[in-house]
Amino acid sequence: MSGNGTRTVSTGGVRLAYRAWGAEEGRPVVLLHCLGEDGEDWRGPLVSQLGGAHPVYALDLRGHGESEQPGSGTPEDFSGDLLGFLDALGIERAVLIGHAFGAVVAYLFAQEHPGRVDLLVLEEPDALRPPVEPPLPESEPAAAAPAFDPRAQPEWTGRRSAPEPRWWDRLAAITAPTLVIGGGDDSHLPQAELAALAERIPAGRHLTVEGAGHLVHESRPGEFTSAVRQFLAEHTPPRCTRPADAAPLRPGRPSALTPGRPPGPPSPVPTGSRPCRSASAVSGR
Repeated sequence: MSGNGTRTVSTGGVRLAYRAWGAEEGRPVVLLHCLGEDGEDWRGPLVSQLGGAHPVYALDLRGHGESEQPGSGTPEDFSGDLLGFLDALGIERAVLIGHAFGAVVAYLFAQEHPGRVDLLVLEEPDALRPPVEPPLPESEPAAAAPAFDPRAQPEWTGRRSAPEPRWWDRLAAITAPTLVIGGGDDSHLPQAELAALAERIPAGRHLTVEGAGHLVHESRPGEFTSAVRQFLAEHTPPRCTRPADAAPLRPGRPSALTPGRPPGPPSPVPTGSRPCRSASAVSGR
């Protein structure tokens, strides 16, 4: 563990940093930040409230924060990193919560690996429905942004300006119940596209937080957290109880329902929040 509480795993030859907060057991929640940010972006009410019942992991995507900067950064690379991350921590299924670029990583991953995703929360995702006209402009990350590999910016801008048709077509392959959260007319993303994305996912729904803009979890943390908690509660299976006459579990065998966690004590659930940055600071956030 580093001095600021991050841990690391290696997958596919890439070192990934992450934060682990909250409960030892429960449905794991994995948080995926936007372009130009890192896992610290999630510190605040969402983690504080989910951490009481869930192990919560905030990943630094490749090229961001304390994760390695390997130079390449296609959507397929990020999806592969997420698969390797879950495997390294022994997480069979997880709730994925992503913002903007992180939401795209989440739903592309859910297309390819539907059995690994329990629930999906997509905050202000790019819909990536071709064609996208005119091409989306590039911009520089904010000066106050965490460590960020600038090579990822033009690569992602190019890919989202000319998205692959299969990214839209395969939304129908997502099996996880999905909540798409939009920030209303104050967002730079067309809200009708978010609604269309939610409609294409079989178990998708769309929620608008009017006036929130692109950074819903930062500008309206209470409403965002309440929406996520309600969504998780609606899709929480009833707890199982073992009959009194059931045979005891064999000692020494971990339950298949217990998610793996790295060694060492968990970090305390953070309660503070980092100041918000402008949504226009990074194109594609």
